[in-house]
Amino acid sequence: MGIKGLKQVIADRAPAALRTVELQHLVGRKVAVDASTSLYQFLVAVRSEGQNLMTSEGQTTSHLVGLLYRTVNMLENGLKPVYVFDGKPPTLKGAELEKRREKRVKAEASLQVAEEEGDQEEALKQMKRLIKVTPEINEQARRLLKLMGVPFFTAPCEAEAQCAALARSGKVWAAASQDMDTLLFGAPVLLRNLTVPAARKLPIEEIHLEE
Repeated sequence: MGIKGLKQVIADRAPAALRTVELQHLVGRKVAVDASTSLYQFLVAVRSEGQNLMTSEGQTTSHLVGLLYRTVNMLENGLKPVYVFDGKPPTLKGAELEKRREKRVKAEASLQVAEEEGDQEEALKQMKRLIKVTPEINEQARRLLKLMGVPFFTAPCEAEAQCAALARSGKVWAAASQDMDTLLFGAPVLLRNLTVPAARKLPIEEIHLEE
């Protein structure tokens, strides 16, 4: 996801553009949040602990619990999140989507081998590669946000591009995503780790494009 090594290049060439901030520092700020990367983080975090939150019918709810707690945390600290969901992938990404499908097939095969050999570390690594934010997961997240009264919408194409566009136009102060591509789409301010599960204890990174 994103350009490999871009963050390190920024840290080396333009250190003033990269800083860490506390959530309280963002009080009153309106932020466009990349919903897909957020939901993926919630699913990965719980799966990494060797368990999954489910209903009595066996339906996964990890993403909903994560979304609920992180959104409440933002609201309690005075942030105004606007969640943006991925729309239809651009046609020019057809080759990239095919590569992803091939990687999934390889990951499934590697996972089976790791499980047969009892290699839990490798099995977890491959399992993360197979986690996917499905249309059903997105719809469940939308229903939860609607019940919470938190604004959201579906982008025409990629969520990170739409988040960047909202920030460029001044409709929000920053774009929040783990995807460094958001900067390449022109977001003046990118927030990383804003929706990372609290258990990971990663600092919020604030990256300024013009600096």
